[in-house]
Amino acid sequence: MKQLMLNLMCTVGVFAPFRVANRNNTLIVTYHRFSETTQPNMTSAKVLAAQLDYLTSRYRILPLAEVVDRLAQGKSLPVRTAAITIDDGYHDAYDVALPLFRRYQAPATLFVTTGFLDRAIWLWTDKTRYLIGETPTGEYEICVAGQTLQLNCKSNEARQKTAVRINDLLKSLPDEVKENELSRLAEALAVELPLLPPQYLSPISWDQAREMDATGIAIESHTVTHPILTNVDDARLEWELCESKARLESELQRPAQVFCYPNGAESPRIRNAVIQAGYTGAVGTIHGLNDARTDIFCLQRIHSEPDMAHFTQSTSGFELFKNKLRGAPQREWAEQYFFNL
Repeated sequence: MKQLMLNLMCTVGVFAPFRVANRNNTLIVTYHRFSETTQPNMTSAKVLAAQLDYLTSRYRILPLAEVVDRLAQGKSLPVRTAAITIDDGYHDAYDVALPLFRRYQAPATLFVTTGFLDRAIWLWTDKTRYLIGETPTGEYEICVAGQTLQLNCKSNEARQKTAVRINDLLKSLPDEVKENELSRLAEALAVELPLLPPQYLSPISWDQAREMDATGIAIESHTVTHPILTNVDDARLEWELCESKARLESELQRPAQVFCYPNGAESPRIRNAVIQAGYTGAVGTIHGLNDARTDIFCLQRIHSEPDMAHFTQSTSGFELFKNKLRGAPQREWAEQYFFNL
């Protein structure tokens, strides 16, 4: 019933006045994974095409670095400005998304984890997903981060929920402890964890990154190893920020400018480190639109949605207005939107 009502509201144009009311606010839309066909937790090529058609016909799409530069200098942005971002650097950003961004001549920013592209690591959240996905069907009792959990591995949906639950616990741990917990989890479940991710969890290559960067999909930093930055010390923080920036600049032969906080984890200490590392701005996971008062080192984004009605509602600002009327706190999109940040 809710979906039918939302579809009707979209069809009759209920969200258009909110889009007009927010025409001077900057929309930043973000994506993670893409697929040729409809798959859970991924944006299909059909949905991406519809959303790019919607955005390019109603907004002025600018590169994120240009948006940051104008905001930093106090310059005005065109009405209905939008920017598009993609997090992590999975291969489907090249295989599935790039042809569509080219078709619609839409610039975007892809935040990559440089160690991932170097094939030196794979994303720790994916390790959990892999372990739970490879565990034989059944229910298990296991200790994670000092808590005893009942793991349900009886269906794909149950496995996803189980992996999200485990990742939520692991996020609170120091980075080295988190990796030890993952190794212990693999041993307890009797699942071998490969040194490198399987194909479906693999990244783009550096050659592909350079091609994307040269054709309108700017490649920017998402750290070296994708840690929760609030859980690392100052030396590790500096290394994650500076090493990833240097690696990008070496490969792309241009300055790396904008940063993306893994999982949105940031604080005044981390923001200051980002500034000291030489970035011009940064994005997080706080759900919202941006204006001249927004901190350019904590820019807000709207996560992509699986259907056009929800996408139209979110990007128009209607959802923000509705939550404000309810007195709901400003939220982060994080795991409830996508399985693997």
